[in-house]
Formats: sequence, C-alpha cells, structure tokens
Amino acid sequence: MHKFANPTKFMKVANALFPVFCIGFIGLLSAGLYYSLLNSPEDYQQGHTVRIMYVHVPAAYMAVMIYAVMASCAASSLIWKHPLADLIARSSAPIGAAFTFLCLASGAFWGKPMWGTWWVWDARLTSVLIMFFLYMGYIALLNAFDDPQRGVKPAAILALVGVVNLPIIKFSVDWWNTLHQPASIIRLDGPTIDGGMLTPLYIMMGAFTLFYLMLLVIRLRAEFAAARIRTIRILGEG
Repeated sequence: MHKFANPTKFMKVANALFPVFCIGFIGLLSAGLYYSLLNSPEDYQQGHTVRIMYVHVPAAYMAVMIYAVMASCAASSLIWKHPLADLIARSSAPIGAAFTFLCLASGAFWGKPMWGTWWVWDARLTSVLIMFFLYMGYIALLNAFDDPQRGVKPAAILALVGVVNLPIIKFSVDWWNTLHQPASIIRLDGPTIDGGMLTPLYIMMGAFTLFYLMLLVIRLRAEFAAARIRTIRILGEG
C-alpha cells in the first residue's frame, strides 16, 4: 500500500473508484430512503418522529469518523511531512464540518418533540458542538495565512488536540446522567435496536460514507488543481 502514498498514483486509483462511489451512493441512498421512510416500523413512543434517526445517526457517525481520519492525517503530516496526508485532512475538514452541522440540526428537530426543547447543554450535545468548533478552527487556521503551507502545522496540532473529545462524545452518555439516550448500536452486547430499524440505518450509514468518499475525491481534484496554479504563478513570477 506504500506506493499509493504517492499523490499522483493515489489520484489515479481514486479517480478510477469515483464512478463506483457514485453508483454505490445512489443505490444505497435510494434503498435507504425507501426502507427508512416507507418500510421501517414506527417507534412505540416516538411514532414517525423516529425517522429523523436515519439522518441524525449516520450524520453523527460521519462527523466522528471524518474527524478521526483528519486527525490521523494531521499526525502523518506532522511526523512524516507527507503532502498527501495534509491534502486529505484539508479536503475532509469542510465535509466533516457539514456532517457535524447536519447532526446538530437534525438532533434539534428530533429533540423538540421528544424533550420539548431545541437544545439542552447535555454532555453529548455539548461535546459534538465542541467538535464542530474544532472543525471550524481547523479550517480557519488553514486559511489564516497568505501562504497555505504556513497554516498546516498549527491546524494539524489543533486537530490532534481535539482527538481527546472523541471518546468524550462516545462515552458521555455512560459517564454522565444525560437526556441523550445511551448507546444502542455500538455495544459490547450487540445493538438494541429492532432489526427493522437497524437495517435501513446501516444502509444510510453506508450511503453517507460513499457520499463522503465522492466529495473527498472532488475536493482532492480541486486541491491538486490549486497547487498546480500556485506552482505556475511562482514560476511565472520567477
């Protein structure tokens, strides 16, 4: 796999897989929407409101997963100075921030009928909000300098510092008494959700993952194009 660390070789593979990501995303999203909206049971307490889960939970999963990817790439960038790791982290940050915002917004729409309020300073909600600010801080640091490379190191350090928030997000519902429901999917004793709800939930999580990979390839193409333009300008000025 080391040969794919070369940005040019990596993009050849990514571009070849891009149509697979697109077709897979359309297929899984179509199936996920059908099963989640039309073929999954109502919750005995929440009724049809529970269908917000099919957007909220995958968005939360993607927000955490993308931050973990971004932080891993930031570590690789700091330790091995690898340009591809920096580009993946830079390209992933806005996508992860968007998923985090979607998680917070859909959670608010879900919380209003269930809790009677749009927002509470619950441990899970607050830690996810902190992650959103970490995403925005990372993006701001990358764009704080005229030379994009000057912002790479401080942004990478911020991403690594923010990793401590990930276990807090995961275990906050176990460590503190919160309004947010406890873990029901990733558990040592297995999921506690009804199979009729779990299947479309997994399908939507797969669709969201492929959507991320699609956007990542598109953003990496843009980053490579921007890098070439900067190189041409520097050579032209020289």
